Amino acid sequence: MKENIVMSSLVLLVAVLLVLVLVLVVALLIDLAHRYPKAATPMLIGLGGMTVVVPIVVR
Repeated sequence: MKENIVMSSLVLLVAVLLVLVLVLVVALLIDLAHRYPKAATPMLIGLGGMTVVVPIVVR
């Protein structure tokens, strides 16, 4: 039973860290879009492309 508790704690820790990293990346992209408005559109196109390509590559 203790292994399950330890494993679920580890999974929870990894999930929380991933969420924090995601929030930091989104905040960085928002900051970049505000500083460089002309770069916002290419960034969105790149993110959209990555959103399509990454699941295909991972699969």
